[in-house]
Amino acid sequence: MLTKFETKSNRVKGLSFHSKRPWILASLHSGVIQLWDYRMGTLIDRFDEHDGPVRGVHFHKSQPLFVSGGDDYKIKVWNYKTCRCLFTLLGHLDYIRTVQFHHEHPWIVSASDDQTIRIWNWQSRTCISVLTGHNHYVMSASFHPKDDLVVSASLDQTIRVWDINALKKKTASPGDDLLRLSQMNTDLFGGVDAVVKYVLEGHDRGVNWAAFHPTLPLIVSGADDRQVKLWRMNDTKAWEVDTLRGHMNNVSCVMFHAKQDLIVSNSEDKSIRVWDATKRTGIQTFRREHDRFWILASHPEMNLLAAGHDSGMIVFKLERERPAFAVIPIRRPGSTSLNQCPKTLSYSPTENAVLICSDVDGGSYELYVIPKDAASRGDGVQEAKRGAGGSAVFVARNRFAVLDKSSNQVLVKNLKNEIVKKSGLPFPADAIFYAGTGKHAIVIAGKKLLHQCILHETIRVKSGAWDDNGVFIYTTLNHIKYCLPNGDSGIIRTLDVPIYITKVAGNTIFCLDRDGKNRAVVIDSTEYMFKLSLLKKRYDHVMSMIRNSQLCGQAMIAYLQQKGFPEAALHFVKDERTRFNLSLESGNIQIAVASAKEIDEKDHWYRLGVEALRQGNAGIVEYAYQRTKNFERLSFLYLITGNIDKLTKMLKIAEVKNDVMGQFHNALYLGDVRERVKILENAGHLPLAYITASAHGLRDIAERLEAELGDSVPSLPEGKQRCLLMPPMPVMCGGDWPLLRVMKGIFEGGLDNVGRGTADEEEEEAEGDWGEELDMVDVNDLANGDVISIMEDGEVGEEHEEGGWDLEDLELPPDAETPKDFCQCLLPGFCGPNSWNASKSNLDSKIISCCRTCSCCHTYLCAFPSAPVVSLAVECGWNESASPNVRGPPALVFNFSQLEEKLKAGYRATTAGKFTEALRLFLCILHTIPLIVVESRREVDEVKELITIVKEYVLAMQMELKRREIKDNPVRQQELAAYFTHCNLQMPHLRLALQNAMNVCYKAKNLATAGNFARRLLDTNPTVENQARMARQVLQAAERNMIDTSELNYDFRNPFVVCGATYVPIYRGQKDVSCPYCSSRFVPSQEGQLCTVCDVALVGADASGLLCSPSQVR
Repeated sequence: MLTKFETKSNRVKGLSFHSKRPWILASLHSGVIQLWDYRMGTLIDRFDEHDGPVRGVHFHKSQPLFVSGGDDYKIKVWNYKTCRCLFTLLGHLDYIRTVQFHHEHPWIVSASDDQTIRIWNWQSRTCISVLTGHNHYVMSASFHPKDDLVVSASLDQTIRVWDINALKKKTASPGDDLLRLSQMNTDLFGGVDAVVKYVLEGHDRGVNWAAFHPTLPLIVSGADDRQVKLWRMNDTKAWEVDTLRGHMNNVSCVMFHAKQDLIVSNSEDKSIRVWDATKRTGIQTFRREHDRFWILASHPEMNLLAAGHDSGMIVFKLERERPAFAVIPIRRPGSTSLNQCPKTLSYSPTENAVLICSDVDGGSYELYVIPKDAASRGDGVQEAKRGAGGSAVFVARNRFAVLDKSSNQVLVKNLKNEIVKKSGLPFPADAIFYAGTGKHAIVIAGKKLLHQCILHETIRVKSGAWDDNGVFIYTTLNHIKYCLPNGDSGIIRTLDVPIYITKVAGNTIFCLDRDGKNRAVVIDSTEYMFKLSLLKKRYDHVMSMIRNSQLCGQAMIAYLQQKGFPEAALHFVKDERTRFNLSLESGNIQIAVASAKEIDEKDHWYRLGVEALRQGNAGIVEYAYQRTKNFERLSFLYLITGNIDKLTKMLKIAEVKNDVMGQFHNALYLGDVRERVKILENAGHLPLAYITASAHGLRDIAERLEAELGDSVPSLPEGKQRCLLMPPMPVMCGGDWPLLRVMKGIFEGGLDNVGRGTADEEEEEAEGDWGEELDMVDVNDLANGDVISIMEDGEVGEEHEEGGWDLEDLELPPDAETPKDFCQCLLPGFCGPNSWNASKSNLDSKIISCCRTCSCCHTYLCAFPSAPVVSLAVECGWNESASPNVRGPPALVFNFSQLEEKLKAGYRATTAGKFTEALRLFLCILHTIPLIVVESRREVDEVKELITIVKEYVLAMQMELKRREIKDNPVRQQELAAYFTHCNLQMPHLRLALQNAMNVCYKAKNLATAGNFARRLLDTNPTVENQARMARQVLQAAERNMIDTSELNYDFRNPFVVCGATYVPIYRGQKDVSCPYCSSRFVPSQEGQLCTVCDVALVGADASGLLCSPSQVR
């Protein structure tokens, strides 16, 4: 027995192999079901909803399902992809012993201690037949693999074969209602749809297991009388063929081998026995010291078996499947019987000798010595030299070692099969191996046997061979892999079943499978040839492969980074974060800027600034500091680059922000003493202001401060020479000062056209954004250009501090005082007192041209000091050739693309839980939509769709904020959280709303309602594992206790909408009124009131709706 996998756990009562994947299910006496990957040896998942032992489990052949049955009288059907129980089948009245899916129909057969066998339809989730007749516990029941039969075994000492052909016909055409009713009545008492075909009697005690042969009309059974019986059947009768004796205790399970004429049984005598089904004799016995065996399972397509015992389970083979091979002409009779074929082969290439070992006669070997000229001619070889021994292997050029199990010695022999040396072993051994041939390691050595690299694998290495380029190709249980001479390795492809490589030629691997058949496997060698070219510094090959191949993946990117070629890895990547990291590592600052603009996160701008400063690229440093609003670093940058103008602007920005330390630092950098004194005085530090003014000779200010201080005037130290504290002048003023020379990589330039084609465009765009003005946003979302223009006028209005002009709500009377900033917007030299001698038409053209530059609906200008303010409308699409008597439509302040950006910002705020900010953004969209104009009907539909989307979010945000205000009414909190989930939101936001409602109701002990939200959340297939896990836990808790402690005004089964004012449900069929603008629904009592969702229209008013395009009125 070759053990492939073993687990340690509670007693295993049920086992089932997956037909395609290397998975096995194990049901435990503790009530847990484990899903294992037996190839990798890892636990994939566990399922623990049964109460008590789980005795039966089975995978579906094609669907992602498995079924389990336990001592809680329940049959559960599970989906292993979603990791949850789909439904539970109830009907049995006692322990359930076995469950099995039908191979073709949507049926499940179950056997129970209630003395019945039930057949269920798992699609309709109903019991379709009850098979009665046994008068004791039914220990097993299974479908025939091809025919319409069921075999069952019972402690009443009988095996019964049931004919279910009538059930198949009834399922195919159920007939009329009357016939169906009569069939339902007869099903309760074991109706005619399943009849007993044979009753097999012969065991002296209770029968624990019975199973069909996969192809022949045979049945095998095992019982408490310690016997295994073989039965044969035909169309009319069934009879006992033979009895297999050997077990010393109750036989727990028995089955036919899927591939060979063997019977495998296990028993409570702690053994597994293998029997020859043809000769009916025992072949092998495998024992455990302390564990009784309970269950057996056979893989449907592979030579694998599994057995469950008291402390876990084992997955094993009966014999090795690796074919022995060597490319030499040996003619040897083969054998298909168990353990008679060659098991191992050892080859001595210098002597052209082969050792073949098998288990014939308890272990023997054959030695073939092939003359080299005979091999080339294809002549027959001499007769083999044979000998007894459990294992044989070459240990030198002309010496081989043989294990003699009878004397527990290793015999060293020569090629004449003569013993030259004996060596006793200190312990019993089953096999010997040549030292150094480990199963989990690959050692590559040079001609002088110096190790070049050692590669370790977590699973067994099966075979390997060199390819034409000096790359070692090898196989494991489930992969074909490669190993480069420097030890770098990787996966070429995955395998369904292991193969054994004989030769590698080009892109083709020649190999043997476990059936000993030759196969040719075509592989993609691009990855390892790319790495080999990089290793051998064939950079022209590397560049050619980058241009022409589809190399990609995180592993390739990490490899290039590790080997010091980040500039090459950059051309494989489209993910902006990875591109940013690689561009910083390779020093490609332009690509880093483009990626930082796409990512637009503070941390990435900071890292960009650090790298740009390292390279001495002051322009990009400035741009990065602007985007992160890092005013302190920005001021210091202007200081060291000598940019006095921008340093002055930084001083004004600090004033706008009311940043006293920032003002003082900027004044210090500028050497502006008066400004420093002013700052100290405004901050209340009069003594410091007095000392600063006195030290720098500002007598007038010093005298004024001295009068204010009175007796508290500080004294200045005597004998000290005063000097003005001025910053040193920089060596280079403005521009870049590259202190670091960034070397181009070997691929730089050669790969410019590889990768993203928009890199150059983005670079130009980024450069176009770097102007002389600061392109950032201050604390109140004012663009820095606006702040600076305001500060140059000498005043800062309070309106700017509140977030900018609200253009759509702005109402200025004609006689109001003219805002100073609009006067300053006119053309230089145009507003002076001597500039009004131009003709009126020329004046109009200049004014309207200026107003177009201002992008406002109205602008104001002062004609003469004593004249009133002149108001001018800004026209859309005006030009100088237009007639002064024809007025065009007003210039548009907003466009549809701006609303799309606000919608995205609202989504982000919603995701971040900033509901007040999200509500402000969504309401802003609703209030802005009436002020935009679109051209086509399609755009009109998009505007209307936007209204629908936004009003749902406004209502949702209002309800959530209302819920958070309520502190002392948990019922109302739950209702609002529930209504929140019925707003039409984006899927990520809906999941968050469902999770929120689930948590609120669960904490309030409304478990049934919380379970509903958990079920809805799972139906959305959440991508966040924490969400899915929490929902499954809540759902499990709810299913155990389906109660609500408080009654809610909420019925999820009845469709409803939520009133936008009272936040109560309006169910289908109830009267309601709606808003003509946003279409929000309200209870009838709200008719005539202002819509609380959009704040624009009256609820229930008769209106034509939104007109936003000329196409709507044509």
